[in-house]
Amino acid sequence: MARKPIMMRLAKWHIWLGWLIGVPLLMWTLTGLVMVARPIDQVRGEHLRAEVTERALPPQLALPAIPDGQPRPVEITIRYGDSGPVALARFADGSLRRFSAENGALLPELSASDARAVLAGRIVTDSPLKELRKFDADEPPFDFRRPVDVWRGEYEDGTRVYIGRQSGAVEAVRTPFWRLFDFMWGLHIMDLQTREDTSHPILIAFAALGAIGSLMGIVLLFRRRRSKRRARN
Repeated sequence: MARKPIMMRLAKWHIWLGWLIGVPLLMWTLTGLVMVARPIDQVRGEHLRAEVTERALPPQLALPAIPDGQPRPVEITIRYGDSGPVALARFADGSLRRFSAENGALLPELSASDARAVLAGRIVTDSPLKELRKFDADEPPFDFRRPVDVWRGEYEDGTRVYIGRQSGAVEAVRTPFWRLFDFMWGLHIMDLQTREDTSHPILIAFAALGAIGSLMGIVLLFRRRRSKRRARN
């Protein structure tokens, strides 16, 4: 007889716990459904990037000409740009500089006309370009969230393309669905502020409550089955 009141209390706790965790469980299901609705390559706008033919580098390349006494780069990447081979030098503070890989001269950052040329050559879309805007590394747009100096090209259909002012490369493509995906991801991990903290205390708390509720349901299920068997006998 002592077990029956315990099981009744457990059943009541399970009901209240179900109401408590029902909303986040429904939210996790709906956000997960939205996030898997499209292939991740399409979410990232990979289908909007033009195919670029890889070109072999010339045999003679020049390293960046950096005056004595100035910081030295920690990494140098050489690739073909629109105007020839370019050396991208990354420094210890995270900054980038472009140099000509033909003569080692420092190259200026991309101008607005350069950014438009990159958009025209690297992005495939029928939507016209609506706006071109410059952003500094210390104030990146929320849908970019990287400390990089960029140009942002925004199209009429809501697609935004970020071009590094130093790298000259397409750093990111943000489609309208990507922004919906990003919002759903923030809800999924319960971190709408940075959308990076997958160990958010609220997420952990509700996940733990969900696990406890599942265990309580399993216990109640087996207890009820045993009670039905005894009643039949």
